[in-house]
Amino acid sequence: MPLPKAELHLHIEGTLEPELAFELAARNGVELPYADTEELRKAYQFEDLQSFLNLYYELMAVLRTERDFEDLANAYLARAAAQGVRHAEIFFDPQAHVSRGVEMGTVVEGLWRALGASEANHGVSTQLILCFLRDESAASALETLEAARPYLDRITGIGLDSAEVGHPPVKFREVYEAAAALGLRRVAHAGEEGPPEYITEALDVLGVERVDHGLRCMEDPALVARLVRERIPLTVCPLSNVRLRAVDVLAEHPLPAMLDAGLLCTVNSDDPAYFGGYVDDNFHAVRQALGLGEDRLRELARNSFLASFLEHDEERRARYLAEVEAYAFQ
Repeated sequence: MPLPKAELHLHIEGTLEPELAFELAARNGVELPYADTEELRKAYQFEDLQSFLNLYYELMAVLRTERDFEDLANAYLARAAAQGVRHAEIFFDPQAHVSRGVEMGTVVEGLWRALGASEANHGVSTQLILCFLRDESAASALETLEAARPYLDRITGIGLDSAEVGHPPVKFREVYEAAAALGLRRVAHAGEEGPPEYITEALDVLGVERVDHGLRCMEDPALVARLVRERIPLTVCPLSNVRLRAVDVLAEHPLPAMLDAGLLCTVNSDDPAYFGGYVDDNFHAVRQALGLGEDRLRELARNSFLASFLEHDEERRARYLAEVEAYAFQ
């Protein structure tokens, strides 16, 4: 049994494996521009974030119905459970679906069919985080939040993802203020491709409680000191960072230095179908490439639950943390 952990940086659309993509394409009469799953898997080679996003959005065409989103989420949850995930806070990108004629309700209701039954079916507690696409307009983000209002009983928070460079956090000040007024938790991608200043802006302008990626904080010692002092969690995605060229090779990943600096880092899989590994695969990879010992791995798992939005259920958090402490490495 793998080390118990929470996954806090996971895009549900990024769990679409080639086999399921072809299955849904056949179900919905969608023609994919690939002969078979093998040819599609070969397309999962990326030079940068944008080349990944191009394929990511292209394949979303197969997601049409509530059943499709339910099947997508259930496939992820089954894999996550097998990888030791006890709690998952799952991102979804409604603008990418609404823009192709799939209604907000179809997406949320479909995902919730799986998430609502996840503890019973998979032993994984879940929360749902609505992400805005930062390369879309601020007005579109506000419209998206408004469209989500009927479903806020199933949505824990908001996030900000997609192409980072040229789309600073300040662009989304208004929608984050509106979300805060609704009582939604706030996270944002910052400091993956964008500069450390984007992390500072996400904290000061958007009021985020957790930073997704955040690697480039290491370029700004004052920012590192602040993140440590304020105990702001960072959701790091090592295999993703290598595949998208944020880091050249895993052996050069700054994760050990980030932990040594006292940062509250967690390890996550981001878009695992595309990046070659689910969350425990990421744990294994950093253990091998970075020489992380059992104490560090246990710290990462502990951090994942400390960084989770489980304030409404501290008893559950304590139970998960106890599982981490009791875990015996093989």
